[in-house]
Amino acid sequence: MKEKFLLLLIIIICMSSKLLAQSDINMTTHWYNRASYNPAFIARPDYLYLFTNVRSQWLGVDGAPKTLNVEASGYIESLNSAFGISIVNDKIGLTSSINPTVLYAYRIGDDLNWSLSFGLSGGIVSRSINTSDFNPKTPSDPSLYNYNDNSLQPDANVGVEFENNHLILGISSTHLFALKNSANLFLNSNHRYAYAIYKNTSNEMLNYNIGLQIVNRENLTILEGNARVQFRKPLGLTNSLRNIFDIGLTCRTSKMITFLIGFNIVQDLHIGYAYDQSFISGLSTYSTNEIMLEYRIPSIISSKCKHCPDKR
Repeated sequence: MKEKFLLLLIIIICMSSKLLAQSDINMTTHWYNRASYNPAFIARPDYLYLFTNVRSQWLGVDGAPKTLNVEASGYIESLNSAFGISIVNDKIGLTSSINPTVLYAYRIGDDLNWSLSFGLSGGIVSRSINTSDFNPKTPSDPSLYNYNDNSLQPDANVGVEFENNHLILGISSTHLFALKNSANLFLNSNHRYAYAIYKNTSNEMLNYNIGLQIVNRENLTILEGNARVQFRKPLGLTNSLRNIFDIGLTCRTSKMITFLIGFNIVQDLHIGYAYDQSFISGLSTYSTNEIMLEYRIPSIISSKCKHCPDKR
């Protein structure tokens, strides 16, 4: 009943005609890795986790956004804590930014049945604006040449995530130092996230997730729904299962649909691709592509939780 209700909400989101200003406030593949907006996500016992994704938006549009994200995290059982690092490089038009952060999460709970994680991340945002790359309509304006504006600001995110065998619930807030900033192209703005993910793992050969997320910044609110199916196969004479590939669909009320597909090259190495189709007038002919890579390295210092729920 729960999964039918969530699936119905996703369909409603996909069919919504309400127009909101476009706001790609996170990577499309965030359903695989939520650490970019909720540091509590990194509390993942049993392995070291490496993740990267790169996004190229609106191919063919000069100055269109391009984003690179790299993350690494690991869990230390004796401390009930996870530590991580993240670097995000973003370029939009004449502006470019780099956002290095360190992440921390503390985890409590019954390893086999439930967990509750608290996360905090902190770092800086270095942003530059280079108008020398601009081809102005008024070339005689001297203020447009050899002008560079660089800013350096502190940055912090906070979040909580609860998980049991079938449900993930999370809330988070990003760019805490920008709570008083107005949303614009040049300054960070505070975002609030809330999400719920239902996981069905009753079928050994086929699992699926259904998720809903709401994101808010000032007067802009975006709803997002995601459904993903993961196909698996048994490993010979053992009782283990290997993930083979997964497919998914994401819909946003910002008039965008995303198609996702991923493959496991080996058991712990996963590569994925996402294609965004916008239905906003003037942008529907330009494609957006995203590629992700995640690698789970079994950790000898996190060997307690051998059957913890998979936080994908």
